[in-house]
Parts: sequence; structure tokens; C-alpha cells
Amino acid sequence: MVTIHYRRPPDRLEVFEQAVVEDDGECVVTYLPSAKVKKPMEIGGRVVLEPGSPIVWFTYRGDVWHDVGRFHLADGTLTGAYVNILTPVRMDGTVWETIDLFLDLFITPTGEIEVLDRDELLGAMDAGWIDDGIGLRVAAEMQDVLCRADDDTWPSNHVREWTLERVREVMEEGGGLTGG
Repeated sequence: MVTIHYRRPPDRLEVFEQAVVEDDGECVVTYLPSAKVKKPMEIGGRVVLEPGSPIVWFTYRGDVWHDVGRFHLADGTLTGAYVNILTPVRMDGTVWETIDLFLDLFITPTGEIEVLDRDELLGAMDAGWIDDGIGLRVAAEMQDVLCRADDDTWPSNHVREWTLERVREVMEEGGGLTGG
């Protein structure tokens, strides 16, 4: 298990506990069996996450400014991949820390892409919670993800291969953590 301290400027902190399923040295796959959202999350008029939905998360080591979640409905139906633009995650053993940088992206299983929360990012910059340098880094990260999505190299095969079914199978067999 890992404990993730997820900060959102100016002063919000959420703490998540997730099971580690795989750590290949570059990416750590974690599993949240039941999202604790208060109401269904909609993107483009479609519910993409609801109370009790499972999420498979992909968190990268090093200088990577995003993570990826495979979102599902509560019944396990895949709705798409959700990208959080955030500071590189500091992983100190089982305690991780990161700061949400507001801008997000969602890609459906059919390849439809929607960039989310531009207004929240701009509001955070206007309020001084995020400086211009970080704002430029956020924009560059989003542009990189969008370019890779356009040439079909994102989401990575790693994200595509770790389906909910595979994660549940690994969890049932050994309770988590594989070497890849």
C-alpha cells in the first residue's frame, strides 16, 4: 500500500491509500477499488466516474508532470483514461506527495479527447497559487500528451495492458506487487 498526499492549491489536501500492483522501476501501477466521489463525474455529458468506481492509476518516476488513471463505472465498464497534470511525484517509500496543477485531459476508449479545467489553471495563476514558470511547464506537458495522443503513442501500451481485469487477477493471486 502507498499513501498519496495530493495537494491542490491554495490549501486543499486529499490523502489516498492505494494498493501497489506493479513497480517496473519507471511506472508504479496502483489500484483504488472504490472511488470515494460524492456524485458522478461527467465529461462531455457522459458519466466517466461514479461512487464506488474502480480506478487503475499509473504514476511515473522521475521528471514526469502527469499521472494517468483508467476510469471505470461502478460496474467495471471502462470509460477512458484521465490525465492529471501535476508536479513530479515525490516517492519516499510508501508515502508519496504531489501538487495538482489543475489542467487535466480525458480520452475515451474510442479516442475522443477533451482538455479539462483550463479556466481553473488560469484562475490559479491569476490568484498567484501557480507562477508563470510552472504555468508554462503545465502547458508544455499538456502539449506533449496531446501530440503523443495524436500519433497514437499515448496512452502507452503499459496503460493499455493493465486492464481492470488484469489488476483484479493480480490482486486475487498475490495481493499485489509484481515486478513486471
